[in-house]
Amino acid sequence: MDWVRGAKIGHGSFGIVNLAIPTNQNCSKLMAVKSCGVAHSASLMNEKSILDELKGCKEIISCLGDCYSFENGEKLYNVLLEYASCGNLADKIKNSNDHRLPEIEVRQYTKAILGGLEFIHKNGYVHCDIKTQNILLGQNFEVKIADFGLAKRGHLKDMSELRIELRGTPLYMSPEMVTGGEQGCPSDIWALGCVVVEMITGVPAWRCSNMASLLMKIGVGEQVPEIPGDLSDELKDFLGKCFEKDPKSRPTAKMLLDHPFLVNINCADHDSVTLKDFRKLPSTSPRCPFDFPNWVSGHSSITYSNMSSPSSTTDFDWSGGKSSSTVAERLKGLVCKQGLDWSVGDDDWVTIR
Repeated sequence: MDWVRGAKIGHGSFGIVNLAIPTNQNCSKLMAVKSCGVAHSASLMNEKSILDELKGCKEIISCLGDCYSFENGEKLYNVLLEYASCGNLADKIKNSNDHRLPEIEVRQYTKAILGGLEFIHKNGYVHCDIKTQNILLGQNFEVKIADFGLAKRGHLKDMSELRIELRGTPLYMSPEMVTGGEQGCPSDIWALGCVVVEMITGVPAWRCSNMASLLMKIGVGEQVPEIPGDLSDELKDFLGKCFEKDPKSRPTAKMLLDHPFLVNINCADHDSVTLKDFRKLPSTSPRCPFDFPNWVSGHSSITYSNMSSPSSTTDFDWSGGKSSSTVAERLKGLVCKQGLDWSVGDDDWVTIR
């Protein structure tokens, strides 16, 4: 595929990332391209091979191919990737109100990330660097796990015993990683817990600027990231399971997908949304007299003279019960016997819009 390099949009563990603009007029879809010098391309080549094996999961960034190019006197190795149009989760948090996300959004992003992790682990890999910067976003809460530069293949039968060198981002490292260099699937789950805390609070799970002190906090003793007290019980329990110090006691991604915090999270299901989160949802108030849900009348025409008077309190339910099923029935409650007095002066009219 022929393409030209566009603006720089980021960098990964082992290369810079630019927009890639196809030169074929029949293809207008933007791509991202991750590039590095050929002399340092081993990790990027490994990432490309891993992405090829992880094809078919919508929560993982897609690899569209690779190629070499000569630019500014240097030979580059390039990997073409799916372009995520909404940036990464770190920027989403930073640009949100109060620099944090409402719990309903946290639930949806968390479920999508877990779906990608379950696929990664099922196929024998550990990501090793789950963090907000590596979670790319598309439209409608679409999640794309990216940057597999540190990913490692484990043993399908017992990946929890996979041991490797100390690697990854310290703020998201698990206790077993810090103390023994053990980085298997449970390490990705611990990192996910750190991501969830960051989404809900707007700050990293660990608030420590000194590297040595940070690693001591993570690896020594029973201390775990602080779980805010104003969260729902389901979210507190979910985070508690992610932050199990013993990796063998930490649930798998597949198990966490069935956790109460992540079930029934359809935005239309308001029963699962807290009042605080409900206020953040788009308004469904009618914008005009015709903007009612299910605007279907049971009659082709309405004869107002045949409508009953609302003198009885049974015509209108003030208790918040289910409203009438047809428009005509709903309007009955607004009809009165007294005619309108159009003689009222113009000064008494109030402009609504």
